[in-house]
Amino acid sequence: MKKVFLVLLGLTVACNSAQQTTTEKKEEKKGANYDPTPYAQTITQEDLTKHLYTYASDEFQGRETGQPGQKKAVNYLKDHYVKMGIPAAKSDGDYFQNVPLEISSVPGVQFSVNGKDFTLGKDFATFGGPGNISTGAANVVYAGYGIEDEKYSDYANLDVKGKVVLIKAGEPKNDDGTYKISGSSEASKWSNLRQAFNEKIGLAREKGAKGLLFFDEANFGVIQQQFNFLKNQQNGRISLKSQEKNPFFYLFVNKDVATAVYPGIESTYSSSTQTADLKVAFESKSKEISSENVVAYIKGSEKPNEFLVISAHLDHEGVKNGEVYNGADDDGSGTVAVLEIAEAFKKAADDGNGPKRSVVFLHVTGEEKGLLGSRYYTDNPIFPLESTVADLNIDMIGRTDPKREGDRNYVYLIGSDKLSTELHNLSEEVNKKYTNITLDYTYNDENDPNRFYYRSDHYNFAKNNVPIIFYFNGTHDDYHRPSDTPDKIQYDLLTNRTKLVFYTAWEVANRDKRIIADKAVEAK
Repeated sequence: MKKVFLVLLGLTVACNSAQQTTTEKKEEKKGANYDPTPYAQTITQEDLTKHLYTYASDEFQGRETGQPGQKKAVNYLKDHYVKMGIPAAKSDGDYFQNVPLEISSVPGVQFSVNGKDFTLGKDFATFGGPGNISTGAANVVYAGYGIEDEKYSDYANLDVKGKVVLIKAGEPKNDDGTYKISGSSEASKWSNLRQAFNEKIGLAREKGAKGLLFFDEANFGVIQQQFNFLKNQQNGRISLKSQEKNPFFYLFVNKDVATAVYPGIESTYSSSTQTADLKVAFESKSKEISSENVVAYIKGSEKPNEFLVISAHLDHEGVKNGEVYNGADDDGSGTVAVLEIAEAFKKAADDGNGPKRSVVFLHVTGEEKGLLGSRYYTDNPIFPLESTVADLNIDMIGRTDPKREGDRNYVYLIGSDKLSTELHNLSEEVNKKYTNITLDYTYNDENDPNRFYYRSDHYNFAKNNVPIIFYFNGTHDDYHRPSDTPDKIQYDLLTNRTKLVFYTAWEVANRDKRIIADKAVEAK
């Protein structure tokens, strides 16, 4: 019996050992431990060329946001995800995330103070409105310069919730003529009209005000001219339709309006509450248009609730003066790259090789109109931003920058180190291991006058502390011209750069721990 027991024990140990070895082999084959090279090889020059000659053809009419060519583009993308068997990101199976947009036009506004009517374009101006609203207010809070800073605040012990705030341009000075905030003769950011207005309007809204009257006597003439110019334009700019439940309005006002509300506005900056009967009625002149983001995804095998986004913008400039702006490089190149990367991940998933994290393939609309599609996605994410580990954004990777000297096998990387040291180092290591492309950080400089870091869709993720990398070949003579056509794409470079993004995505999606945003800033 004892001898039999030992034999059985040995068999048991052997079986457990064999089972463990088999399991280990399976584990070795999964995800980041499995060689991604065979899947990268499915990204081919032939496929990229075929996609781009269709996507950037005249048939797509330049893919202008909200126009028929853009509808062709989104359907082309959807059809390919369906064909590849990659499901929609939305739970209802719809590949389209509708992005509510409008063609903005200056609103019609009626405005009176204590029964006296004032004239739009003469006494006051505005460049946007909260839709169709009528409002009245017995209480107006005069908040001086409307500043809140570490060294100075106009809002200290001031309740503006539900009220209209009146402020004036500029910032306070000491008796000796120096500025209170800087403590010197040098003005702070609060004296810069554009920056200060955005900051001041943001403060008033944050504190619960329902409207802002901004008195800037020195610049009112310029504001008035700009308003009347825009009023006479037939086509306004495209913007996101306001989704606010608590509408907020702002008016630039002249001296007559400001003193009607508060006679002492020029002689004092100390805050106070005034009694004034304000009546404001807005009539929207904007026209709604429809547009869509296209979003597909592959569910993660081990960490399905962590998400890697790979993005590119699907739109371009449309047709101008009868000429089609095909946008082959901008951003046809990025769009077809995402399709090829998606196909490579799908083949891996079908073979049982990850990805461990979910990978989201995001094609955004309205980039050329001001990063609108990506802003809408980050404001209304299909998957939580706090669970989004990174965004790899591809915008123009099919050409070379004529200003750049050196080998042609390069790509500009922007933002890889802005939020995550780990992502930057991973990107470098992946490139050395697989692609050996020259990574050029020229435009990553904080002082880059082109400010490319702020000019593509990754920025809306970065604003939300999601680590990003922006892949970019730089501009060229055909940038935003009808001559940006598929025949000028350097398809060998496009292929290599697409593989670099795939390899980087593979590592981010399959590593054991998620990327850490060690340089994240606290949301204001």
